[in-house]
This record gives sequence, structure tokens and C-alpha cells, in this order.
Amino acid sequence: MVADKGKKLKVTEEEETDHIDGELVISIEKLQELQDELEKINEQASDEVLEIEQKYNEVRRPVYTKRNDIIKCIPDFWLTAFLSHPALCDLLTEDDQKIFKYLDSLHVEDSKDVKSGYSITFNFKENPHFEDTKLIKTFTFSDEGTTKITGTDIKWKEGMGTANGGNHEKKGNKRPLAELSFFSWFAETEQKEITELHDEVAEIIKEDLWPNPLKYFNNEADEEDSDADEDEEENGDEQDDDDDDDDNAEDDNEDDDAEDN
Repeated sequence: MVADKGKKLKVTEEEETDHIDGELVISIEKLQELQDELEKINEQASDEVLEIEQKYNEVRRPVYTKRNDIIKCIPDFWLTAFLSHPALCDLLTEDDQKIFKYLDSLHVEDSKDVKSGYSITFNFKENPHFEDTKLIKTFTFSDEGTTKITGTDIKWKEGMGTANGGNHEKKGNKRPLAELSFFSWFAETEQKEITELHDEVAEIIKEDLWPNPLKYFNNEADEEDSDADEDEEENGDEQDDDDDDDDNAEDDNEDDDAEDN
């Protein structure tokens, strides 16, 4: 009889375990169904966001054109903006800066299907360095997650070419010169050959410099950093003053205690 009770108890525990496992499987299946539903909603949201982005790209286009027309009237606008940008300034050699003086306009354009890629176009005036008037870097994204990169094969004039600046030491407050010419970036079209920094150049230009180059031309970014540094220094000074006051108060209390004794 005792053995039968033990056997029955064991069977009951197995049934409870099977029941719990069955409920767990059902819960996970329901959870997966909800996740699939969320994925569909997210995909729909992404498609609608892309449609809105494409719509406003068309709205921005004539404004960008007007902006470029005005920029052409400002000497060395893009050179100044690049040299004032914290991430782009170190990419220009001295020779690059001479070439940038002929940079007439810069343009970033998304593909008609925004998610499929974009291009960056540098328009140059006739110059003594190369024959091209347009240098274009294009990024095309595939559904498989790969990126096809194409760039202009620059036709350098005789005696000219991509200058390697070599290693330059920083002198005084002057920023160090770039080791490689910025224009070598156009020839880098194989992902495995692209350095980590140059792989970010296009994104920085597209997402940061292009939307508001005036901010960097006016050095507003440096001013913001300076203001932040000043605030940190002021907060630090205030903290030091507070610490000094606390120390003085402790000293006064010690003196009072000594007098009482």
C-alpha cells in the first residue's frame, strides 16, 4: 500500500511537470505571435517614415540649391567649415587645403529610395590640380546588409597627385597635419581597405556638416565647447569654495572647543 502511494505521488509530480512545461510552451508561442505582430507594425512605421523623409527631401532640395548659390559667394566657405569641424579638420593636408580653395559647392543627395543609399558630390572650379569638376562618392545599400561603394577616379594633372603628408609633429598651438590626403578617400571603394576613420567620413559629412555647415564656418561648435568647459570650471571653482568654507567652519569649531576646555 505504501509503495502504491509513492508510485501515485511520483506520477502526479510528472503530470504537474508536464502541465507546467505545456503552459510554458503555450506562453512562448503567444509571445512570439505578439513579437511578430510588433515587427509588422515596426516595418510599416519604417516604410511610412521613409515616405515622409522622401517627401521632405524634395521640399529641402530647392532650399539647398539656394544655400549653395550663396555659399559660392563666400570665399573659402567649405575649407573653413572643414577646418573648424572637430572630426574633419585633421583630414586635410596642406596640399588638400590648397585644393579646397577651388571647391565651389558640396551636395549630399539620398537615393530616390532613401534606404538604398546616398551620394556626396564635391563640385570644383577649374583648378591646376586635376581635370575633374566633380568628385563623387556613392554608397549603395543592399537588402542583404552589404554596401557597394564607388568613387571618382581622379584625373590628376601632370606633376600633381595624392600627396602623402607623412608624420608631422605638432608645433605650438598649431594642429598636426593629416598623414594622408583627404582625396585618397575617393579611391577607397573596397570596404576591407577603408580605415575606421575614413569609413565614418561620409556619415559625418551627411549627418552633421551638410545639414548646417554655417555652424562650423562660424565656429559655433568651438564656442559651445568653450561654454561647456567654462561651466565645468565654474562648477569646479564653486565646489572648491564650498570645500574651503567647510574646512574653515571645522577649524572654527575646533578653536571653540579648545577655548571651552
